[in-house]
Amino acid sequence: MPYVGSEVKAVFENDLKHLSPDLIFTHNGNDAHQDHRLISQLTWNTFRDHFILEYEIPKYDGDFGRPSVFVPLEREICEKKVEYLLEAFQSQHSKRWFEREIFFSLMRLRGMECVAASGYAEAFYCRKLVI
Repeated sequence: MPYVGSEVKAVFENDLKHLSPDLIFTHNGNDAHQDHRLISQLTWNTFRDHFILEYEIPKYDGDFGRPSVFVPLEREICEKKVEYLLEAFQSQHSKRWFEREIFFSLMRLRGMECVAASGYAEAFYCRKLVI
């Protein structure tokens, strides 16, 4: 596959740089997938002064780490999140890692790590936080 990083970078520079969101979600910068790493790098390059949280994605590569930000979630929110994922990413349905129980398992694990009252949480990586 040809590398099209310069084309992706142009979209960030031309179409996104003028935006000033309060919060940005992007792939984890250490993601094993090269396209995910590129998006994370360009996000940080484009939005240097913004609050950026990097999310994790379960997949074959096993590239989970130690996130630093935890957001406890109620079970009902977890249900909605999983439904949105299943609906939005139709192209991933054939992947063995793209299963309802995998997503719940990850949120349950992160909930255990942060002692969430509900038992569920989402976790993020944060390189820079200004309080």
